[in-house]
Amino acid sequence: MKTTRVLEPAYVLPFILVTSLFALWGFANDITNPMVAAFKNILLISNFESSLVQAAFYGGYCFMAIPAALFIKRFSYKAGILTGLALYAVGCLLFIPSGYLMAFWAFLAAYFIMTCGLSFLETSANPYVLSMGDPATATRRLNFAQAFNPLGSLTGMFVAKAAILANLNVANETERQALRAADPAAFAEMQRADLSVIVGPYAVLGLVVLGVMVVFALIRLPVTAGEEDRSLNVLPTLRRLARNRHYIEGVVAQAFYVGVQIMCWTFIIQYAVNELGLSAATAQGYNMVAMVIFVSSRFICTYLLKYLSPGWLLFGLSIGGGLLVLGTIFLTGMAGLYCLVGVSACMSLMFPTIYGIALEGLGEDAKLGSAGLIMAIGGGCLMPPMQGWIMDQSFTALSATRASFFLPFLCFVVIAIYGLRCRHPREV
Repeated sequence: MKTTRVLEPAYVLPFILVTSLFALWGFANDITNPMVAAFKNILLISNFESSLVQAAFYGGYCFMAIPAALFIKRFSYKAGILTGLALYAVGCLLFIPSGYLMAFWAFLAAYFIMTCGLSFLETSANPYVLSMGDPATATRRLNFAQAFNPLGSLTGMFVAKAAILANLNVANETERQALRAADPAAFAEMQRADLSVIVGPYAVLGLVVLGVMVVFALIRLPVTAGEEDRSLNVLPTLRRLARNRHYIEGVVAQAFYVGVQIMCWTFIIQYAVNELGLSAATAQGYNMVAMVIFVSSRFICTYLLKYLSPGWLLFGLSIGGGLLVLGTIFLTGMAGLYCLVGVSACMSLMFPTIYGIALEGLGEDAKLGSAGLIMAIGGGCLMPPMQGWIMDQSFTALSATRASFFLPFLCFVVIAIYGLRCRHPREV
């Protein structure tokens, strides 16, 4: 029996280069998650206000996804990649004037511009990888490429822990409030010093991204099947997608998945600090452990796809994730934190699996369809502020921090339903 190749030899080098982008946006995602807690302490703002970092970050994905898809359809995947890298670099470099202004809104604007670039990158790279070979192995090919995304994420987490959190002033929120009341000038100087610590790694990242952009500008990427068609046909495509329940449900599931991922990774610091009294830097160490588990599980789950349909795997992972979130809510002490760390094992393959299932059988509509799935990253824009708002409330039976994790649990319920509905492969 003839075995279908996951990747043809002609696509090996382009695949390696494009896969490097998965690590690059993973770095941006996970150097940013701990900044929610950092900005809260530095600027003395609420959980809801500090989580606007995620609203700005993932808002850029949502805002730019459709324009990016139309741009790529009109020009090429390579043009989309170059545009994405340019916006990514500009957003990172805008951290320099933001730090000088000491204005939270300026940092939010920089995050938004940066992720407009990431939206271009994801809208380009994901369907490009899917198109590099036989459609029958497209999901496995994307899962393999996505497996390198957590490597960038883990690097971003390490930089956040070692270069940012460890170098911030150790004064807690109460001490900062007292200093602000007693000596506003000294408090402003402390803020300036802490914000400069945040600015440094982002400025370096901007220069690195500019270097990567030069590399892509100089190389030749092959044109894949269907890419030569430059016609937009936006309205007919949107009508077909809107009538495709399988696709629409995939967009909804993706929004809930991104929401649960960002909530669990963003608020692991608050959980460890508020429930266990750990420092932010120590809590970030547990976030790094979660990412190691995420990476390991992704390779394991990719192998399991040889024996399970993507829908069945998604359903099983959702059930496991939901049970672990319940442990996070109801188990006290380190057991609750261990459950929260363990959730990453269940989230490991959800994004590319939902992506592949939703685009199955779309043909040329997949280019615009992929934009809808990138727009679904807007779930990371809406849900963290919602969880942050819950954390700002008070409850009697549970702490506000624990109670806020009912929202991630609800997300896993929605994803489980989609996995169950898609448990049987579709006839294409």
